[in-house]
Amino acid sequence: MSGVVTLGETMALLTPQGRLVAGSATTVGIGGAESNVAIGLARLGVEATWISRVGDDDLGRAVVREIRAEGVRVLADTDPEAPTGMMLKELRGGRPHRVRYYRSGSAASRLAPAHVDAVADEIAAARLLHLTGITPALGAGPRAAVARAVETAHAAGVPVSLDVNHRRTLWSDAEARAVLADLVAGCDLVFAGPEEAELVLGLDPAPVDAEVGADLAARLAKLGPATAVVKLGPLGAVAVADGTRVHVPTRPVEVVDADRAGDAFVAGCLAELVEGRPVEAALALGNAAGGAVCLVPGDWEGLPTRAELAARQADPPADVVR
Repeated sequence: MSGVVTLGETMALLTPQGRLVAGSATTVGIGGAESNVAIGLARLGVEATWISRVGDDDLGRAVVREIRAEGVRVLADTDPEAPTGMMLKELRGGRPHRVRYYRSGSAASRLAPAHVDAVADEIAAARLLHLTGITPALGAGPRAAVARAVETAHAAGVPVSLDVNHRRTLWSDAEARAVLADLVAGCDLVFAGPEEAELVLGLDPAPVDAEVGADLAARLAKLGPATAVVKLGPLGAVAVADGTRVHVPTRPVEVVDADRAGDAFVAGCLAELVEGRPVEAALALGNAAGGAVCLVPGDWEGLPTRAELAARQADPPADVVR
């Protein structure tokens, strides 16, 4: 088996140090939910593979180089015509203020079932296939590619994990709801925030605590997944696994950049679940990994190793939650 396989777009990430004006200093990095999970898994000792497409440009080469450098196996086509997607993270006072995406017409937006067929053996040999709701939002081709990936995994008896990860900048709630609900129904494991769970279930937004989160997880599980997890941020996470409800609180942290805490959480959970450990352990490691990422700026740079998490566990907890 080839560990966990992920499928989705990773973009170049530009971060100006202050306002973007002529001559301003700008760092170039990478960012993408699926590759973040793959990197998080690799740092936690789980073999991971990332499947995608990039442009024939320096940004695409940077994406591939950085992900490979983290020990992730990369299977990425190079599109000679379409560019690598890009995002711009604006900072204010040293903290993230706003992220703008430039991914329309990108190489990854041309992802199609044929690209999945080319790596079908990799998916069939995986311990788990992990997807997000971002990829089907990129267009009809990526949507069909995700469906083909799920079909390929199921045919080989490979479990499928989905992080709903709804992006309103890519599609409307109305358009997303039906697609995401179908995806959830076809997966073995689903992750969602409270608002994402409400969207999939067609519920009105409501205040959320651990009990409400567990009810949302139970409703998601009724759609089909054996395990449904609802991420509750500072309240930790809840799961319904084979009908049993579990709530694991988290340790408070002083948040510097929480943009990719959800990806870190998913990586932590998957790292335990693919090893056959109980859902309580998965939620605990997910919480710890998500908290660690919040402590440093960046998209994936703060993803922790197990040794780093163990060292942090020995430290006294922070007393501020933002």
